[in-house]
Amino acid sequence: MKKTTYLISLLMFISFFNTCGQIGNHEHKEVESMNLNSIKNNIVKQAFEAWQQGDSKLWFSFFTNDAQLYDDGKLRDFNNFSTNAIGEEWFTSLDKVENEGLSIYRKIHTKKWGDFKTYFKFYINDKEKIYRLEIGQADY
Repeated sequence: MKKTTYLISLLMFISFFNTCGQIGNHEHKEVESMNLNSIKNNIVKQAFEAWQQGDSKLWFSFFTNDAQLYDDGKLRDFNNFSTNAIGEEWFTSLDKVENEGLSIYRKIHTKKWGDFKTYFKFYINDKEKIYRLEIGQADY
């Protein structure tokens, strides 16, 4: 009886382990392995690095207190979005940079939605703070 219970428990654990995406065997491309030289705007580059590192305190330091976020053209709560996304989402590639480094196109991995292409467009004021961020799914 004990062998049967042990075997069932072991099979359940293995099944759970495989269903949950092989915990511990997840590849995550770190920002250090990406070539960031194409990002000419230093503020955007540092914000990108903060996002990749999951450092929300550093991320927020690059933005105005009333920063606006537009997600596929719809106004969203910037603070709520950032708090929920940082550490749960990361970029797996840097594919295209435009507008002197203010518009970045890349692939993203999210724990909730999987992998897809996205854009981040940054708007910086004269005090070198980001006051608007536009994000969305990209088709490039």
